[in-house]
Amino acid sequence: MRTAVISVNTGRTRQIAIGSRTVATAYAKTPTAGPVAVRPLGLEGDEQADLSVHGGLSKAVYAYPVEHYAVWRTLRAQAGAAAWDATLPHGAFGENLTLSGLLEADAWIGDRLCFEGGVELAISEPRYPCHKFDAAMGFRQAAKMMVQSGQCGFYLQVAVPGAIAAGEHYVLRAGAREVGIAELFRARTRRGATT
Repeated sequence: MRTAVISVNTGRTRQIAIGSRTVATAYAKTPTAGPVAVRPLGLEGDEQADLSVHGGLSKAVYAYPVEHYAVWRTLRAQAGAAAWDATLPHGAFGENLTLSGLLEADAWIGDRLCFEGGVELAISEPRYPCHKFDAAMGFRQAAKMMVQSGQCGFYLQVAVPGAIAAGEHYVLRAGAREVGIAELFRARTRRGATT
């Protein structure tokens, strides 16, 4: 399978209305042009709204498989949140990296993604959806559907900083392979762990 960076996405925190509340979110990330600096706490120009559950050294970068986009386009259309032919822009899941070639079932804690430009990112944990994901997708139950499908993506810790750009390829270097992303996500969501 081809392993590549489809898009590098960054975003700033903004306020949105969810029901009667106003909350901070950085879900709406947008693709960047050219290389972006990757530092221990994340990508240059990127923010996280709630640092108690996002960001930090072990969750510096969030990656989401491009292979899941088609399913979410269909789910959004079925829910009436978007037209059947509507596109879903890269970064829509709040991800910093839209990747091809690596699904949750093949990602393990400690595996490293080694990019052509020298950046190395270590898989650290799954992403758990919160109520803001429903707003980002435009329909209620989106977070529940993410939990049921296991299409959560994964956080990455910066092992070797540098710069990364769309179009770069990466090699997956296996770690200890003791705990998988899909397995950990299922175990924690059965116990009700979401952000």
